[in-house]
Amino acid sequence: MTYNDEKLDVLAIAAHPDDVELACGGIVCKMVDDGYRVGIVDLTRGELGTRGTPELRDQESEHATAILGIHARENLGLPDGNIENNLETRKKLIRSIRRYRPDLLLANAPEDRHPDHGAAARLAIDARFFSGLKKIETRSDGGDVQDPWRPAHLLHYIQAIELEPTFVVDVSATWERRMKAMMAYASQFHTPERERENEPQTFISSSAFKEWIESRAKSLGYRIGAAYGEGLIYHHGPIGVDDIVACLGKDRIA
Repeated sequence: MTYNDEKLDVLAIAAHPDDVELACGGIVCKMVDDGYRVGIVDLTRGELGTRGTPELRDQESEHATAILGIHARENLGLPDGNIENNLETRKKLIRSIRRYRPDLLLANAPEDRHPDHGAAARLAIDARFFSGLKKIETRSDGGDVQDPWRPAHLLHYIQAIELEPTFVVDVSATWERRMKAMMAYASQFHTPERERENEPQTFISSSAFKEWIESRAKSLGYRIGAAYGEGLIYHHGPIGVDDIVACLGKDRIA
């Protein structure tokens, strides 16, 4: 995956290459369309996945990246199924945070059916904090000592387990593109071609999974008066507000 050292506004952390597209692809597309610079750091290559291969998922990730329109993406190559929160893994993620200097981090759900997701969330939380400490030294690819950087905010996207969101974002305008980016991971989903190859069924390979994703987005959207919505959980409460009228200015169904 390609990356550059230009500052990003938002950096999404994902345990697996398709986590962002599955959970908050509409939000990422909307941020890009709103003019924000957005990147993704995938922690593993998803090599333990039942369907597909790491090489195929690399190709699918590149395809999804182009659809999302994000500005940077990289993969840290941590072991799938064994995301440890230790000095070595924290430093790897800290290097990426300091490289991109985002103001906002998106991270995996704090609780989910896949153990890697909660582990990735905890790693992101800790790396965000330690990235701001000057005495933890990391170096760029060129060998220069990186400056400390701590993103101001961290938000968790919601995955398989239904968690109550702090925010619901209207993603109606980007829904079709978001679904196209998700379906770029064709090896993971139900398609007539792949089913003829008798691939094993998984949690997301059923044809019902796509319907569930859409149903949840419609349900969240309904709660805010939108066609489709995606939820985020704010890690650092409470939230400071300067203008409560402007903050609550969006119309909603009473």
